[in-house]
Formats: sequence, C-alpha cells, structure tokens
Amino acid sequence: MTRTIVESKTKTAIIGFDQPFCVIGERINPTGRKKLAAELEAGDFSTVEKDAIAQVAAGATVLDINAGVVYNSNPNPNETEPPLMRKIVELVQGLVDVPLCIDSSVPGALEAGLEACEGRPLLNSVTGEEERLEHILPLVKKYNVPVVAISNDDTGISEDPDVRFAVAKKIVERAADFGIPAHDIVVDPLVMPIGAMATAGQQVFALVRRLREELGVNTTCGASNISFGLPNRHGINNAFLPMAMGAGMTSAIMNPVALPITQKAIAEKKEAVAAAGIILPEGMDDETFVTLFGLGSTLPRAGKEMEAIRAANLLTNNDAHGAEWIRFNKPPAAEGEEGRGRGGRAGSRRRRA
Repeated sequence: MTRTIVESKTKTAIIGFDQPFCVIGERINPTGRKKLAAELEAGDFSTVEKDAIAQVAAGATVLDINAGVVYNSNPNPNETEPPLMRKIVELVQGLVDVPLCIDSSVPGALEAGLEACEGRPLLNSVTGEEERLEHILPLVKKYNVPVVAISNDDTGISEDPDVRFAVAKKIVERAADFGIPAHDIVVDPLVMPIGAMATAGQQVFALVRRLREELGVNTTCGASNISFGLPNRHGINNAFLPMAMGAGMTSAIMNPVALPITQKAIAEKKEAVAAAGIILPEGMDDETFVTLFGLGSTLPRAGKEMEAIRAANLLTNNDAHGAEWIRFNKPPAAEGEEGRGRGGRAGSRRRRA
C-alpha cells in the first residue's frame, strides 16, 4: 500500500490510500493577497502567525508555505524569496507542530526552505518541464523528501487527461532514474474549472483512479480550482472533495478555515434586525448574535469543506470508531475551557526562544 511520509520535528503525517485524507493548508501564500504581500515586504508576519494557528486548529495536517512576494523594492524573486522562505519556515515551525510543504517556483527558495525545515517536508513542486526536472529532482534526492508532481510540461497544460497522465508517468519514471521511489511522488493531475469545462470533474476522478491503479502514486490537487468563477463555491467544493476521495485522491491543497464574519456584515445585519422591529436581549455579544442569525462566527473555525472531508473519512473507514467525527461535532467549549469543539483542536502555540 503506497504511503508518503511527511514529518515535522515531532509529528508524522501519512498520505496514503488507507489513511485519513491529508489536508494541506494553503493560506500562507501571498499570491492574490495584496495585504499579506505588503506585510511580508514590510517584515510583518502577524497574518502568517494567525493563519498558521487557525489552519491547524481547523484540521490541517500539513501547512503549505509559499513566499512568492514580488517586492516593490526589488522585483527579483531569486534574491528576495530564499531568505523570506527561510524566515517563514522558521517562524511557522516554532508556532505549530505539523509538517510543512515547501512551495515555490524558485529553486533557491525551495532549497532555503529545505535547509530550514526540521523533519521531512513535502516539496511543491516539480513539473514535466525539462528545466524543472533537472533542477528539482536532484534536490528531492539530496534531501530525501517527497515531492508534488504537477501534470504539465513544456507544451503547457493539456485539456486531454491522457496527456496529463503521460506527463505524470514521465515524472515518475525520471524520478526513478534518480533513485526516488514512486511512493515519494504525489501527483497533482490538475483540476480544471467546471465552469469552463463541463467534464472537469469526471476527468479528474478518472485520472486519479488511473494514477492509483497504474502508477501506484498518491495524489493531490488545488481543490478550489473546480469551482472557480461559479456561485456558491463552497457547495461545489463540498461535493467535489468526497467524490475525489472516493475515486482515490489522498490529499488536497486547500483552505480548511471558514474566515470570520466582518464587523461591517455584523453591523448591516443588526440594522436589518432593528428595522424589522426585532428586540434583542440587552448586552448580547457579537458571537451570540451571529450564531443566532446563522451568519457564521466572529472567529476563524473549520470550514464546511472540513465537515465534508471528515464525513467522507468516516464513510470510508478511515476514522477509527468515528472518533474524529464525534470530536468535531461536540458543542463548542465555554470561553476559557480547553478544546474548541466544532472549530477543532487548537494547535501548539509554542514559540522559539
């Protein structure tokens, strides 16, 4: 049975066909997050700290670390990204105890992250492009780490699933030439948006089955790609993830956290409630208010996708005695008490000296 081992200094995560689904938290990534990018360039890591803790509390078993900021002061990522990657890796592994996934298109940043990591991280990523294979596979071998293999090559991303399978097979075979076993290759078959390609879901399910049966590799994906551009993306993601798991997918790079409701949304709802003539108890706090009206929470918590994943783990017998499902559905603990109930267990908050 194929098992990919990823480790921190104190904890092991196993990606495998007979294991609970591995959730790789994607939030520590400045791509498309202007505020986070500006913070990182200014040396402010407060959002990184919050995202690391919140993702682990929501159930992430691995955290993806991406330092891809294009500095206004220096647009050369080959110079700026390696030291930033090292800093973020050191910071995050001092806050939480889960393994890390080092994510970059810059080989120097990948090696900086590998050097800073304690344990055995997942490397993200290699593709079928010749230059990428020549740069990344020696790193994978040198540090003895597993790697995400993305199914595109020098011709780009093909819409033909047979071509994407052929690229994955090529990467597995080239890795073998370096002495890298198939169980250390986690293939991303590339999930296309269902809004642009009606067969995208069917394609990825078929590809995952084929990758498992013919190549014996674990798989991952950027889960939210499937719903890109469509309304109610969470509804689509919630259906996609258990179906992908049923097809044999063993991990996903995704956001496990439902973000807190904004103060602006709370104020608007309070105005609407008052306009409707509803009188609320005096002194009602915001968390009670948003819970009463089904608005979510004022705090980060596990997202609905995590609920779908935990249910699928239970149904596929990857949740012994239903312990995780029961724990996840316990009522939230009272303020000041241990545990977080539905939000999941809090991660370690230890810091490096």
